[in-house]
Parts: sequence; structure tokens; C-alpha cells
Amino acid sequence: MISKQSGTYLPELLSPAGDMERLKAAIQFGADAVYLAGKEFGMRSAPLNFTPAELANAVAYSHSRGVRVYLTCNIIPHNEDIEKMEPFLRMARDAGVDAFIVTDLGVMAMAQRVAPEVEIHISTQTGVANYAAARRLYELGAKRVVLARELSLEEIANIRAKTPKQMEIECFVHGAMCVSVSGRCLLSNYFTGRDGNHGDCAQPCRWKYALCEETRPGQYLPIDEDKDGTYILNAKDMNMSEHLPELLEAGVDSLKIEGRAKSSYYTAAATNAYRRALDDALAGNPLTPWVTDELDKISHRQYSTGFYFGRPDQNMDLGSYVRNYEVIAVCKSYQNGVAVLSQRNRFFRGDTADVLEPGKAPYCVKMDHIQNEDGEEIHSANHAMMTVLLYTNTFIAPGALLRIKTAAT
Repeated sequence: MISKQSGTYLPELLSPAGDMERLKAAIQFGADAVYLAGKEFGMRSAPLNFTPAELANAVAYSHSRGVRVYLTCNIIPHNEDIEKMEPFLRMARDAGVDAFIVTDLGVMAMAQRVAPEVEIHISTQTGVANYAAARRLYELGAKRVVLARELSLEEIANIRAKTPKQMEIECFVHGAMCVSVSGRCLLSNYFTGRDGNHGDCAQPCRWKYALCEETRPGQYLPIDEDKDGTYILNAKDMNMSEHLPELLEAGVDSLKIEGRAKSSYYTAAATNAYRRALDDALAGNPLTPWVTDELDKISHRQYSTGFYFGRPDQNMDLGSYVRNYEVIAVCKSYQNGVAVLSQRNRFFRGDTADVLEPGKAPYCVKMDHIQNEDGEEIHSANHAMMTVLLYTNTFIAPGALLRIKTAAT
């Protein structure tokens, strides 16, 4: 790996952390850095996010494991937000965050004044799509620019060639994409009064839509409908796992996984897959085959490569999410042929669990012999969070996630 500065190694795998559980999953499964939000000023208000005390604990936990923490302050702020921003930035500085992710130039200047030791990362919300803008932001003090999502690999390489080498470039490699320019959208505010540029997006681009002629109220005409409805505003999810060598060749320093509002399972599985994909790319090895399979085991829409290889195709009728697997248990410990599991979803004796462990290829374990915590044989684990004893000769590491394929697939 390439050392850009003391204590920082690039290229970097950057994972989302919507709360402490997801932060721990990201770190356990191989993230070099995490990005998260406080209770204010982040572009995702749906996750639990972090109180000041929780933020300090999250930073201490991450730093003790060599992982950096970037705090999102990337809403498009109004006057009343600016008045509350300075104490928030001071709190985050004292918590020890490594960088502020900002959209607004006023917030950037304030952060530089109150916390000059904290790096500035320019959010994708800023919409940086050319080398002149990136270079100017670097001159103003930005350490990193998260480029607009509408750029091709060729354009990214051109930005890299025409900006200072010390300026880091970050790009999204996986997750949900907005039907908007780098996340700037007015639909949510228009339909619901929830400002998507203030962190409160209601995701109206994910709703079902139909056409209604004004003189025929109540008669809805589908637009390219499939069995699940019509989703004319949806964007396909991004998946660049097969193309990390091209991203690195173009000069991308940080590979970002979208998903602070998604589950800890999503965070774990996506981080685990991209950790292996990045390690393969850095070693000059072909992509490990199970990486592709793993990314099909998390909830997602149809995958695409976004704008990286030119204009995306025009098929926007995507249907609902694909959900092939669900987590049934977390392994708490393993000793003398017994795995102690904490149940998450119902499972039955005789099921075959697909096991996810950090850095390992997924493997299967038959669940033919299960007991409750009193040592009584059970047919099923149907109580939330119940302790289950699984007898197996296969060692299952503490923290491993057990999942099964859903009946729908």
C-alpha cells in the first residue's frame, strides 16, 4: 500500500457506520476508515447516528484498531444551521475525528478556524466534476475531494493528472445511487416537505408511479410495468467490485461504500467483499470468485457500473429490491464442538447456514443438532435473541454471521 502521510495508507477502503453496531461490523470486516454522522448536519437522518458521547467512544474504538473516522457535516445549511455549527465542530474536534466531510464553503472556513488540525474532505454533494474546481478546493485547504458520481474513469484520470498529487481523490464504488446530480434532489422536499439536502430524504425516487390523464381521475396507466409495479425514477445500485484495478489506475485513493442507513449485515458483507477485492487488486491477482456471490447476498437493486464506463443504459424499470439471504444468528463463542449462537431470525433443525467471517470465503454448516441454553433439544429457534447451542465440528469464529437463503429465491 502507498503511504501518503504518516499513519495514513492509501488506497483506502471506506465503509459506512450508521451506529456503533455498524461501525464495529465495518471494522471487524476490514474497513480502513469509516464515515458517520452526529445527530445533526449529516445527509442521513434515518440512522441512529452518534451523540457526542457516542462519537467520542466511536473514535476511541476505531483509533485503537488503526481505523480513521470521518464525520459528515454535508447538508446544505441554512442560516439557522450555521448558528449551531461551530459548537458542533468543536465537539467533534474534541472527540478526535480525523476529517470533516463538508459541502458548504462557509462550513469549510468555519471548520478550518475552529479545528485546523482536522482534515477537510469535500463531499460529493458539492458536485466536483472538473480539475479546476478540485484544484481550487485543494488550494483553499481541502485534503480530499469526493468527486461527483457522474464522472467516467477517463475524466477521473484527467482530474488526477491535473491536480496536486497530495490531494486525495475519493469515489463511490458500491451502493444505492440517487436520480439526481450527486445527490442534490428536490423531489422529497416537494412531495413531503422533508428536505433531502438537509438529511431528511423520504426517497420518493423509490416509490411506484403511474400516469394519470387529468380528465380521467382514478385511472392510472402503468409505465413499463412489471409484476412488482413501476419505478420510473429508480437508479440501479452501483457495483464496481470487478473494476477496482481500473479505479486505482485512474488515481482513486479512497473507495467508498454507500449505506449508512442500511443494516449491520449489509455493512459487514459489503466491507468483507470489497476488502478482498481491494487486496486482490493491490496484489495484482484476479478477483476472488466469491466476492461477486457475496454482493448478491445483500439487499440490492439491479447492479450497474454507474457513469464510470460512459453513460448508463436507459432501463430504469427495476422492480423491488433483491433480498436473497437473511441473517439468522450471530456466533458468540465456539468451544469443544459447540457454537453458542444468538438468534436473529427463525431457523430450524436441519437448515444449512451460510457463514460469513472476516476475510474468509463463505462456508456452509449443517444445523442438524441444536439445543436451547438449558441443553434441551429444539426443533426451531423462534424466539428473538434466544441463545442456541449448535453442535458442529466446524469451528465458527466469534462474531461470524450465519444466514440462510430465503424461500422466495
